[in-house]
Amino acid sequence: MKRIRPISKPAFVLLPFVVLLLVAGLCLACRGGEDQGGTAAQYHCPMHPDYVSDKQGDCPICGMRLVPLETGAAAKPAAAEPAAPAAPAERKILFFRNPMDPTVTSPVPAKDPMGMDYQPVYADEAQGPAVQVDGMAPVELSGEALRIAGAQTAVARRQTLTRTTRASGLVTADETRVRHVHTKISGWVEKLYVNSTGQAVRAGQPLLAIYSPELLATQEEYLRAREAAARFAGSEMPEVRRGGQDLLNAARRRLELLDVPHSLIDQLDRTGQPSRTVMLFAPSSGYVTGKEIFEGMEVGPGMDLLTVTDLSRVWVEAGFYEYESRALTLGQKVAVTLPYETSATLTGRVAFIYPYLDAESRTVKVRIEFSNSGLRLRPGMYVDVVPDLGTTEGVVVPDSAVIDTGTRQVVFVTTPAADGAVFTPREVRIGSRGDGEALILEGLQAGETVAIRANFLLDSESRLRAAVAGAGAKPQGGGVQ
Repeated sequence: MKRIRPISKPAFVLLPFVVLLLVAGLCLACRGGEDQGGTAAQYHCPMHPDYVSDKQGDCPICGMRLVPLETGAAAKPAAAEPAAPAAPAERKILFFRNPMDPTVTSPVPAKDPMGMDYQPVYADEAQGPAVQVDGMAPVELSGEALRIAGAQTAVARRQTLTRTTRASGLVTADETRVRHVHTKISGWVEKLYVNSTGQAVRAGQPLLAIYSPELLATQEEYLRAREAAARFAGSEMPEVRRGGQDLLNAARRRLELLDVPHSLIDQLDRTGQPSRTVMLFAPSSGYVTGKEIFEGMEVGPGMDLLTVTDLSRVWVEAGFYEYESRALTLGQKVAVTLPYETSATLTGRVAFIYPYLDAESRTVKVRIEFSNSGLRLRPGMYVDVVPDLGTTEGVVVPDSAVIDTGTRQVVFVTTPAADGAVFTPREVRIGSRGDGEALILEGLQAGETVAIRANFLLDSESRLRAAVAGAGAKPQGGGVQ
């Protein structure tokens, strides 16, 4: 049997320290395991990273499945050494401005009359502070996305804008040149010399012959009065001579009041025989625009027989909105283009501005007079009316750059990005428009770049991003199982 060697005294003294070290190591290992495994797993939405939950489920905003949120070293990138400060980017000069008169600018360096150098205006200075448009957000597009969308830009510039507007006008006859042919006696149409509407007539041309027993009796009365005046002319009594002449004058006056032509009265004086019919003549040159009779028809006093319209001058009536009509004045020149000859332009003048609005179209009717010797304007024809509203100076952009919602006007200000461009919505206030351009009264400065194509695509994308960002800003909550 072997003999057991007794433990030496130094080893017995070190034994408690070894046990303490083993216990401390086990405690540290257990605590580390608890820290690693005790942390609760978290999940977030791929489309809305701001939404975080400690349970699996679906996103309450878009319905997508929540995915685990990376933790530890994978979630937190290792701290890197501080990067060296980047070199300042070169500032872009948009234009140069007169230091004494900021409204005077130049695209190249220049001097003012006092010899002072124009001051450069940089892109970051011209853009001014960003103004948030409610319900819209900036849109950043890559170069490929810009090409696919067909986006184009233009630079806002200060220039003189010709204020114009356009309205549809209707050609009508000049009411002061419309003549109605009627009679003051009863009778029958014996002969009709104008048989169709639209026929051209000259002033004094015979239109129709009327047989009237009443008029025939009046002629005979005139002839008898003429004979009596001739007999009384040889009387020695002045009263008798004067009575015979007064009777003749009264009979002649009655014929004139019945619109008997002077030529017929002269014929009665020459021949002494009454005429069976009375001729009615055209009161003016023009076209027959109304015919209410035919041969053999009985007519009466006050009845419209024919209508003759002089079209050597015509009216064009057009409706303008209230803000447009305020710029129109009497005598102002107005141009019209013809539908069948768009290259031709006729010029007229504003003759009358109606004192009331049309209840349906809410427009003010304006009457414009035109000379129409060549009959290029015909009643019933529609024309394009373009009045000259004068000029104004200010910041001008293409009209297509402005998105008008009815309550506000918005443009997309473009700034370059690393791979594409950023389109920032900005609310502006526009003034007059003309020649495809719009005058900006407020919200944009000369030299800034705005989008002029694909604006509606940018508008929808901007509203979508604003809506998504607003939804993503909701407070955190539990997941949906």
